[in-house]
Amino acid sequence: MPEATSPIDEYISRFTGETKERLQKIRKLIKKTAPNATEIISYGIPTYKQRENLVHFAGYKKHIGFYPTPSGIEAFQDELKEYKTSKGAIQFPHDKPIPYDLIKRIVQYRIQSVENE
Repeated sequence: MPEATSPIDEYISRFTGETKERLQKIRKLIKKTAPNATEIISYGIPTYKQRENLVHFAGYKKHIGFYPTPSGIEAFQDELKEYKTSKGAIQFPHDKPIPYDLIKRIVQYRIQSVENE
């Protein structure tokens, strides 16, 4: 019997090459960093919930979008200066290495934020 695929697997399967690898690596990192978070599709993109939305991520033609809420961006604004950001979004362009350690620390920060509310 084939293993059931999750909506996140289906989302990532739409991509190819390095974009797909980066999305898989980000997913694995978030799942390891936030083992108690529920993995869902929300707003059409992979989302991790723990009491509330922790983070979302998405693949695009020229970048990976990472959405840690405004608080996740404000807390790391100095480290995010080289990336395009908006109130709740960060763009990691495909022509630069993905800062996986920074993503991990942002996820940890978001977990602490929701647990301390």
